[in-house]
Amino acid sequence: MRSYASIFSGASFAQLLKTDDLDFITKKVVRYDQHNLGKKFSTYSEYLTYIYNILTKEYRCEYVYKNEIINELLLKKYGTHNTVAINEFKVGNSVADMVMFNGISKAFEIKTELDSDKRLNGQLADYRTIFKESYIVTHESLVDKYLNLCGKSGLIAIEKQGRSLKMVEVQKAQIEDVINSDVLIRSLRTDEYKNIILAYFGCLPNVNSFGMFSACAELMKQIPHNELHNLFISELKKRESNTDFLKNYYKELRQVCLSMRINPKEYTELNQLLNQTISI
Repeated sequence: MRSYASIFSGASFAQLLKTDDLDFITKKVVRYDQHNLGKKFSTYSEYLTYIYNILTKEYRCEYVYKNEIINELLLKKYGTHNTVAINEFKVGNSVADMVMFNGISKAFEIKTELDSDKRLNGQLADYRTIFKESYIVTHESLVDKYLNLCGKSGLIAIEKQGRSLKMVEVQKAQIEDVINSDVLIRSLRTDEYKNIILAYFGCLPNVNSFGMFSACAELMKQIPHNELHNLFISELKKRESNTDFLKNYYKELRQVCLSMRINPKEYTELNQLLNQTISI
């Protein structure tokens, strides 16, 4: 199962787009599934669907969770018209597995059946310093465990319903009204925190480049929390993102495409490669 899961690697797909080399998939077919070639799958895309279905049943790794957050929450619940999703967002001493920005900021911490809850309290505390809502996403069998640990954070369970996985909101997150500007400024890029200061105050502090961060940090403390949150969302929505296009991509590959920011032209190339018949 771990070998199957390794196929959905951004590095492998980046290499594929550079070299057209599908060998990283072909090797899995030869090692595990040659007897099913021509029966359960014929093309590379069909094989990826075959593997993904096995993973959803037998080995729900982090990739599956992230992909289903995109499929079930981003695309079906929140929509992509006004939403930007970002992978691996640093907050304080933690890194949120996925964050989303629409009219509100949301952070998601994935806890699969394979994960430990050792750092959970610190992770959720970090997310609540700058995000309006934070959520734990876990398997339905672990709901009782994480209900006792989530505190003000929300809880979303991944459930098997028929042949599909569904995301079910067990507990809604409490809204955080306070935003910690010291944590926020360290989560932003230089141009982003400068844009926030410029948007609110109308100008940047009159200091040299070495003093700019400290001066902006002091000014950011003066911005009312709700306005700072809105400016935060506005800046993050400017980041390069392919969120709008994800609904047009293979549902099994949406997380790979999001993490690599694959654009429609690159996806067309990828699609052509994966629609080839597997040749051994």
